Amino acid sequence: MSFLNGLYGISDSAFGDPVTLGQALLEAHPCALQLRCKTWPLARIEAVLRTLHPLCKEKGVPLIVNDHPALAALADGLHLGQDDGPIDRSRLPDHCIVGRSTHNIEQALEAVSEGADYLGFGPLFVTKTKSTGYTARGLESLREVVSAVEVPVVAIGGVAPEHIHNIQETGAAAWAPISSILADKDPGLKAQMFRRFASDTPPGHLPQAESRSATQGVRESGG
Repeated sequence: MSFLNGLYGISDSAFGDPVTLGQALLEAHPCALQLRCKTWPLARIEAVLRTLHPLCKEKGVPLIVNDHPALAALADGLHLGQDDGPIDRSRLPDHCIVGRSTHNIEQALEAVSEGADYLGFGPLFVTKTKSTGYTARGLESLREVVSAVEVPVVAIGGVAPEHIHNIQETGAAAWAPISSILADKDPGLKAQMFRRFASDTPPGHLPQAESRSATQGVRESGG
């Protein structure tokens, strides 16, 4: 099974200190932790990565840096948006997991052809966390993308606890709530609530697809 399974944590500086938020998310044992600091200079993001990376290693959780290939060596992976340029593995560490944000099936297929190890797909539901320029995609579009690709798909955008079972039924590997967790008065407790939904799902509902990263054996630190 892919290293992506269940809660995909995103520590977003728009909601507070990303180290503190990251530590809270790690207590819920997410399948991955992405650091997103959209407006920060590289040096400041680098400092956060150097703090979070050993904490992630202790938990066996891969750390993914958003947007910045230049910082990929300080993490376990890189996540790129549609406007962040092509996937160029020649400039990335061998161990690097690469994800791509996608908003329709055409983008999803293109990302896979580029060599993405996993896809983010959304916004699944209405969200105010990030403006993508796309309307809510919905569960049927998520199901279509999951069926069309052989890499794990992470559902993102407006994800709330009551959505998790329906998301899993589409075959999506993981889900990435942002504001639902980070805007809560107790992000750690809320993250654990999301994590528990995976264990409460009947056997057979979780996807079994493996990503290239899992089969190569170089991303095994993610559990």
